Order: sequence, then structure tokens, then C-alpha cells
Amino acid sequence: MATGRSSTDSTPLRENRLAKEKSPYLLQHAKNPVDWYPWGEEAFQKAKKENKLIFLSVGYSTCHWCHVMASESFDNPETGKILNDNFVSVKVDREERPDVDKIYMTFIQSTRGGIGWPMNVWITPDLKPVVGGTYFPPDEQAGVPGFPTLLQRVAKMWEEQHEVVSKQGTMIIDALTENTALTLADKNLPGAEAVKKCYEQLEESYDKQYGGFGQAPKFPQPVNFSFLFHLNAKDPDTETGKNALTMTLHTLRMMAKGGVYDHIAQGFHRYSTDRYWHVPHFEKMLYDQAQLAVSYANAYQITKDDSLGDIAREILTYVSRDLSDKSGGFYSAEDADSFPTTDSERKKEGAFCVWTGAEIDKLLSDTVPGHDSVKLSQVFNRHYGISQGGNVTFEHDIHGELKNQNVMIIRGSIENTAKDVGLSVDVTKDTLAKCREILFSERLKRPKPHRDEKMISAWNGLMMSGFAKVGQVTGESEYTERAVKAANFIKEHLYDEKTGQMLRICYAGEPGTVIQSDSPIQGFLDDYAFLIQGLLDLYEACFDDTWLEWAAQLQRKQDELFWDTNDAGYFMVADGDPSIVIRMKEDQDGAEPNGNSVSAINLLRLSNYFNNKEWKDKAGSLFKVFAERLDKIPVSLPLMVSALLFYQGTTKQIIIRGDRDADDVKEMLRCVHSVFIPNKVVIFADGNQDSCLYKSLEVLPTLEKLDGKATAYVCENYSCQLPVTSVGELKKLLAAK
Repeated sequence: MATGRSSTDSTPLRENRLAKEKSPYLLQHAKNPVDWYPWGEEAFQKAKKENKLIFLSVGYSTCHWCHVMASESFDNPETGKILNDNFVSVKVDREERPDVDKIYMTFIQSTRGGIGWPMNVWITPDLKPVVGGTYFPPDEQAGVPGFPTLLQRVAKMWEEQHEVVSKQGTMIIDALTENTALTLADKNLPGAEAVKKCYEQLEESYDKQYGGFGQAPKFPQPVNFSFLFHLNAKDPDTETGKNALTMTLHTLRMMAKGGVYDHIAQGFHRYSTDRYWHVPHFEKMLYDQAQLAVSYANAYQITKDDSLGDIAREILTYVSRDLSDKSGGFYSAEDADSFPTTDSERKKEGAFCVWTGAEIDKLLSDTVPGHDSVKLSQVFNRHYGISQGGNVTFEHDIHGELKNQNVMIIRGSIENTAKDVGLSVDVTKDTLAKCREILFSERLKRPKPHRDEKMISAWNGLMMSGFAKVGQVTGESEYTERAVKAANFIKEHLYDEKTGQMLRICYAGEPGTVIQSDSPIQGFLDDYAFLIQGLLDLYEACFDDTWLEWAAQLQRKQDELFWDTNDAGYFMVADGDPSIVIRMKEDQDGAEPNGNSVSAINLLRLSNYFNNKEWKDKAGSLFKVFAERLDKIPVSLPLMVSALLFYQGTTKQIIIRGDRDADDVKEMLRCVHSVFIPNKVVIFADGNQDSCLYKSLEVLPTLEKLDGKATAYVCENYSCQLPVTSVGELKKLLAAK
């Protein structure tokens, strides 16, 4: 088997061009024997001059299989020589350049059916794909040639038939352009059938026993939760509405009990390798934490179940502690892989998180205070399914990295555990909390996994929403304050006030400092859409309308840069980059929501705040552009279906008129935030005639406080019901259909 450089090899490693980059992923490859180039004109010109194919390899720094292929192939001098002799090799961080990733992943999906990273594609000097795949093993497996053999075959194909291959690349690009085009044409606005079908498609794939949608691997899917919560709010008394809520709450509770949730250090891992939510892929992504914080906050808002609210808080505890920069930004991710001990030479997946039964017994060998016959380990092992031989099966550990290890999972309840170990429920809760503290302290002694300290505008916008939403629902000001800090960070480091444009990314420097690339990457659609959503959520948490005004400015700039003036909808990228061979529109809500889906909701919210019919009409055009997808496979766009529900329904404009710091105003706002109403905008009217809201909404100057008290106006199309001054009366208005 081909292997990487030996840990005992004393030959100094020569750095390649990637050493000058800021991306943690590119820097991981800076000492490969491969003559890597970053994506850019230097590589393209070399390929044209030497008439060589470009070998494009795309991944990200916390990608497990990217690490595997790097170790097996890119660290191997012989493989490096084949690449250097025959190709111009280019590395791309997919989180820096989602536009590049999207084009070539669409090619992979259309030709091979599956997607994943690392993604490896051979493209012509004019950037057209001809051959590609994901992970390639170093040696032949199941009839698939090893990577070095494949490299030589592709090189020979290009040498002998490069004109034919070039034409093939042109045909592929033409076909992809045609197949991915989303046009307005004469499409009708999707109706109730799209909503019904989305629900039916989710229900069909729902796992009634363990929650979630589909079998293994099983991913958290916050976009599904958003749609189902919205559907329940629309029809809470119907069988469909009730079942939508049941599916969502059961899934969220099972996820929180499973090993996909980190019971020791909080936060969610990327996905579960099994249908039980037990053995995760241990990577932690910022965008998952952001969206799931909102999902659990919504679930708490609907149910008033403290355990769901606690999970939302714990997610934010993890992000504040482990993914936050002192400057106010949020880091991107933590790796799945780490060294098991400080003396280890090879990283293993999950090493930072898992435990042997012997470790648990040793660390938790004390007895429960006041109960000398019960050890801490007895209580902990019972509650979290700890086994002396480990609780991970071979089926979910084919590489043997988790042999004899335990991944914590709760199969029962606190009440069950208390009964089994002969303790009261309160003593059991306290005991488990003490055990988790002991294990958390012990875990900090282990080598930590790599942390990707890129700070991405889009993901920071999502995380801002997470903090703002939890701040709204819990009424705990520290979460709102953290969201404000994030907004200030983005405005300072990722926004150009002169041009009104966003940057995609910046990087952590020395503690508390931020650095930019020598060639800053301009923001993509998601960077605008997710930030606008975050600013709207932040406004409804703190009611500082400067955030609302900035959101409107960004929406106008987004419309200018990304709107398809011929066929409607938003492109992923602004026009003008010659290296982007197809200007695409994202057409799926995945691990990250689709920028068009988020934009549809943003446009509807902004149209209400600023009484702007053009923005509402834009949202309507968006639905028409995606009409075919919404009619046939709406489950691929559940967040856009949720936006469609918003569009089809009547928006509640909830206006609180009063003095900003008055107690009665705070009580009114607590009442508003205690109810889940997806079709709402909340406006605070303090009488400031110079604010953007008073200038935009003719109704605001007409609304007064009654009897000097905080006064609530609940309106539809700015036709308001009789004002109320008590929380009880406001609750009745909010509950009314």
C-alpha cells in the first residue's frame, strides 16, 4: 500500500505556494510534496502555457476523508511526482469558495450520483470538467484503480486525445448550464399542493421510533424543523398540524439524548452514522449549532418544556466557549480527528470525546454523597449506556478507531435511572451533573482537535440569529448582547461601508486580532442573505433600528449584485469573475439553507418593516422561479415552502408603543416572544419620528400610548385591532386566528 511520509523521515519538508495562504485547509497542505497552486490566474495560465489538465482538489480543514486522502496520497512523494509531472494541481477550500465547489460538485453529482469531500476533478485549461470523483484510495479496491494508476490513465488520455477531451468538457459545461438553469418563463405561483406534498414527503421518510428523516447516516435537518413548526402554527388543530409538531419534537428530543449531542462539552456533532443518533461523525460545525439553537428555542417556545430550552442554552455555551473569537466573530468548526494522547503519532476520529469503561470507573470511583453504597460510576454508566467493552459496534467503526470505546447515549430517563440505582430524582440529577464536570475537566487534559478559525460572514449571520432568537425566547439579555457583539464584528471586519459590499471571510490572528487575505474574497449570496436574517432577528431582540436599517441597505445591495434581471431569482455569485464557468442558482436547502429560501423570508419581513411592495413582489417571483421544484420535490426546499406559507398567509404586525426601558414595555415584549408566530413582524414604536421605521410606516405616528401605559397594536396589512394595555389582553389577540 502506498503510504505517506514516515514520522521518522528526517528529510526537511519544503513548503509549497499554499504556505502563503490564510485558509487553515490550504495551510494543512502547505508541506505536501505536491506543487499546489491556490485557485487563481497563476495556475490557469500555467495550465494553458503547458497544455496540461488542472487537477482540482476541494475540501475543508475539518473533513475526515480529506485528512485520510492527504495522508495516503498527497503526503506521498511518488504520488506527488506523478501530479507534478502531469498536471497543474490546485487546492480549494470549499468554505472559502462555495461557488467553485458548487459548479464541480454539480458535475460530480450528475456523472457519479453521490457527493462528498474531498472532491477531486480534472478540468481543462479553460476550466471545464472532464473526469472526477470524491475520495480515491491509494491502491485498487473492489475493481476501482488506485489513485496513482488513475492519475496516469487521465494523463495518458489527455496526452493522446486532448482535443476530444476538450470538446467533451465543452459539452459537459453546456449540458450543466442547460440543466441547472432556473427561469421564470410562464410559471404559476405554487399553491397549497406544494405545502401538502412537502409534508407528505417528510412523513414518508420519518423514523417513528428514533426520529429524524431517512435511515443512516442521519443528519440534523433544521430546515425541516422550520417548515414543520410553521405548518403546525398554521393548522395546530388538524391531524397534519399535530403530526408535524410530533415529528419535530420527537426528533429533537432523540437527538438531544443521542451521542450526536456532546453530553460533556455541549454542542452537536455533524451527523449520526446510525439511525439511533448514537455514533456520530464527531466534527462540529458552526452552522449546525446556529440553526439548531433556533430549532430548540422554537421548540421551547411552543412547548414550554425546560429541557428543550436548556439544550438551546447549552449549544450557545459551547459556541461561546469554543467557537468564539475575542473580537466578536465566530469560528467555523472543530475537527472530528485528534491525537488520543500527547504521545500519539496518528490522529483518530472521536479521540477527544470517547471513553473506555475503565476510564469512567477510575474517574468516577467516589461514592454519591450520603449514599455510600452507590458509586458515581454506577449512576453515570446506567444513565449514559456505558459498557466495559465499549458500546460502539463494528458496523459503525469499520476502521477500528472506536474499539472498546463508549459514546454516551441516554436510552431512558432520569426517573428510570433514579429508580434503577435507588436514588431520588434530585440526587440523581445532581450526581450526573457532578460526573459531567469531572469528565469535562479530564477531557481538557487531552490533545484538542484542530479548530478552523476562519470567520465566514454567512455562518456568523446564522449564529447571530441563534443568539438573538434564544435571547428573545428566554428573555436572557446576555444572548442578545452576544448577538450585538457579532453584528459589530461583521460590520467592522467584513463590510465595506464605502461600497456597501460584504467580504466572505476573515481569519483569526493573534488573540483578539483579525487578519484578511492578500486577495479578499467578495461576499456571495449566502453572506448577504444569512446576515440580513441575523440582523432582522437581532432587531426583534433589542429593537435598535440601526440594525434594521443596515439589513435594508444590504438587501438593496444583494438585489443589485445577485438578482437575475432576466429570469428572477438570486445567483450564488455576482457577475464578473471569469473563473466561474457557470453562474448558478442554489436549488436545495441542505446542511446550510439555500440563500434563495432565506431571501424569500427576508424579503417578506422587510416588505412589512418598510412597506415596500417591490420586495414582496420579488419574493413572489422567487417562488415562480422554483415552481417546478416546489411542485415536484418540495422536500428539497422545505425552508422555501415555509416562506411560501408566510407569503400565502396574513402577516401579523405586532407594534408595541411605549418607553424603551419601561417595565410595562418589557412585559409586553416578553408576552410577544412567549408565543411562536412564524408569520409576524415585531415593531417597537418609541415615538422617534426620525427613525427609519417612522419614516417608512405611515401608521406609526398615529399610534399613541393609552393612559400613559405601554400599548400593543396587533395589525394585519397595518389595519390594527383595538389597542390593549395589559398582557392578558395581548395574549388573547396573539392567539386569535
